Amino acid sequence: MFPVALLPALPADDLLRDANYRRLWASVLISSLGSQVSLLALPLCAAVLLGASPTQMGYLTGMELLPFVLLSLPVGVWLDRVPKLPVYRAGEALLAVVLASVPLAWYAGTLSMAWLYAVAFATGCGFVTTGAASQIVLTQVVPRARLVEANARNALASSGADVVGPGLAGLLIQLLGAPLALLSDALMLALSVLILRGLRIPPAAGDTDRTAPPHFWRDLQTGLRFVASQPLLVSMALTIACAQLLMQCAMVVPILIATRELGLDARQVGLCYVGLGAGTVLGSLGGHRLSRRMGPGPCLLLGLALTGLGWLQLALAPNGRWGVASLVLMLFCFGAGAVLAMVNFLALRQAVTPAPLLGRMTSSMRWLSLLGGAPGALLGGYVGQHWGLRSALGLAGAGTLMLVAAAWRFSGLRRVRVLPGLPT
Repeated sequence: MFPVALLPALPADDLLRDANYRRLWASVLISSLGSQVSLLALPLCAAVLLGASPTQMGYLTGMELLPFVLLSLPVGVWLDRVPKLPVYRAGEALLAVVLASVPLAWYAGTLSMAWLYAVAFATGCGFVTTGAASQIVLTQVVPRARLVEANARNALASSGADVVGPGLAGLLIQLLGAPLALLSDALMLALSVLILRGLRIPPAAGDTDRTAPPHFWRDLQTGLRFVASQPLLVSMALTIACAQLLMQCAMVVPILIATRELGLDARQVGLCYVGLGAGTVLGSLGGHRLSRRMGPGPCLLLGLALTGLGWLQLALAPNGRWGVASLVLMLFCFGAGAVLAMVNFLALRQAVTPAPLLGRMTSSMRWLSLLGGAPGALLGGYVGQHWGLRSALGLAGAGTLMLVAAAWRFSGLRRVRVLPGLPT
């Protein structure tokens, strides 16, 4: 874990000067770097080694998203009854083991699409628990008034990995092959677990809810009722659910476009994905200031609009050099737009939720927001298979822009100019 002395230019009040938050940030940075390898290696295993069709790529993405629909709500109830940090650590360890199984299956000659579907489902299960727990741990380490800043800082850690990671991933995949490259992600996740062992949660952080005896269905309904009682949470859940459907429709096909229409190899695909990292860096560096200037609600919608524009321009681009440039631009827009949308989405929902309800709110919102994810992936695979890969991008891009226009007009998000406080 790096000492603060290595960051001499930080302002006196910078979050990274807090040793506890710095450890959390370092864990995010390292695990994000590893995830960049999986981002390329897993679909490349399917597309190149196993010759997956667009429909099969849709199934692969859908299997990773299915656990969010099946498990988000019960996981949220459970998280409000247990300490979150051990769950966060265990989830990272589970992901490391699951990803390491891919090169073992490849070495044994048993790697198949069915195996990759199982891996995708298992990693989805890990992300359900790890993602929800990590978001709550952040609220226990950082004051609520600084949540936008903290989420932006975490996004910056991911962004730095997004810049370095794709090139590294492409190089590892070309040198070792996609299955063996996944071992590096497993090792980085293991390092993240070691870093998290030193994290300390303040005693007053409200880590568990002991105000009433546990009762699963009542607790589950309490979380859903809380979300339903907050107009801001309802508006964001509906908007992000539709955006997720369109995003998964779009993101099924870029690897297939890169390898089959643009003729790129693993290293070249990795270099193109540096555009994703550059976009996330820009979104992370400028997101906090832009949110303060525009307001978190308008900034969220601006982020969604950027992603839609990126998909639409790639849908209309030719092959050849212009097609490669368009792919890089699409990834840049997606990176910048997704960061702008998500840091404000996370901060807004965390800001209005009391500590004892954070687990149930987080999982309820993730469940509602991701309901459209798996159907969107299947839709993208179907459209890509039957109407062409670019058609899936065009559908997602045009749909996202129409969604932003509707949300601006009807959701009330455009009026959210400051981070709200807890409901009374």
